[in-house]
Amino acid sequence: MSLEKEAKDLHRKLKGKIELKPKIPVTQSNLRLIYTPGVAHIVREISKNKENAYEYTGKGNTIAIVCDGSRILGLGNKGAEAALPVMEGKAMLFKAYGDVNAVPLCIRTQDKEEIISFIKNISPTFGAINLEDVSSPNCLEIVDRLKNLEIPVFHDDQHGTAIAALAGLLNSLKILKKEIKKVKIVIAGAGTAGYGIANLLHYAGAKNILITDSKGIIYEGRPHLNHYKEKLASFTNPNHMTGDLSDALIKADVFIGVSGEKNLLNKKMIESMNTNPIVFALSNPDPEILPDEAKSAGAAIIATGRSDFDNPINNVLVFPFLMRKILKERIKVLDESLFYKTALKIASVVRNPNPNRIIPSLEEMKKVNL
Repeated sequence: MSLEKEAKDLHRKLKGKIELKPKIPVTQSNLRLIYTPGVAHIVREISKNKENAYEYTGKGNTIAIVCDGSRILGLGNKGAEAALPVMEGKAMLFKAYGDVNAVPLCIRTQDKEEIISFIKNISPTFGAINLEDVSSPNCLEIVDRLKNLEIPVFHDDQHGTAIAALAGLLNSLKILKKEIKKVKIVIAGAGTAGYGIANLLHYAGAKNILITDSKGIIYEGRPHLNHYKEKLASFTNPNHMTGDLSDALIKADVFIGVSGEKNLLNKKMIESMNTNPIVFALSNPDPEILPDEAKSAGAAIIATGRSDFDNPINNVLVFPFLMRKILKERIKVLDESLFYKTALKIASVVRNPNPNRIIPSLEEMKKVNL
């Protein structure tokens, strides 16, 4: 049976991958407690202090997964309805690995201001928001604009990817006895993931980062940079290099691909890098280069975003477990310090990293308290 047929058959059979269930049986005798008149006492308690909602309702362990369908996986703008099976799957992962209740909210609008307003208006119900598969740069501005919301807004494409990539890189550098502040790192892709990774690597001490987009290497003063690429230019490319990806990779130690482009990287480019280069080809479902080809070109450590190869740098190692911590500790502000500490913790789970194992398994992560 093909993967396509198997997936279609399962989804058609289930008609939704998640459901809501009462935590206790609903009976005539307890109706007075769970609904009227008893619930009126709970209303009064919360009206005195809205923080009491964390004590008396599911707010403290329930999040919303908000998606506008504008950038679903690597498939592009497919709309809100098409996003629903992906967000249901995400909700399953939050519950299975973090014991976090997640509600998919796929909304029709793709207007930035309307999305911001929507999140503000639903925030009383939830303990946190997970923004998912919203196109860049809208998603970046939405996160920035909601930093002072009463509940935290986690953006998995931005924050989760960066944490997973840093965790894998820290162990890779440990194996090769290299320091993050001394290596040359090239990031292919200046969208949501590339922006998040660059910021976190910079916070972690990386001094020599180059970022490329479809127009080449990003540098200060390059024409037609948006606000976020201008920010990247302000702390990357210290030598003000110009050119394309092949120019950027000369004598580089690390390649991190989040470009979404299949076969972007070739053997000749890897051969131009420093000895024993690290290659993270993280685009899904098709990485920038396949592991066997990267290895034959001399890559010492190779990772992809896929679970069918060694070293899967995948967000699922991050978002259920970090969200559990965010909710448990009622963390309001998500910043680089939190993300860096999370990456360090994830990296430390692998006690003896080797080129084929730089990142922990999901089963190992289930036992970790971030």
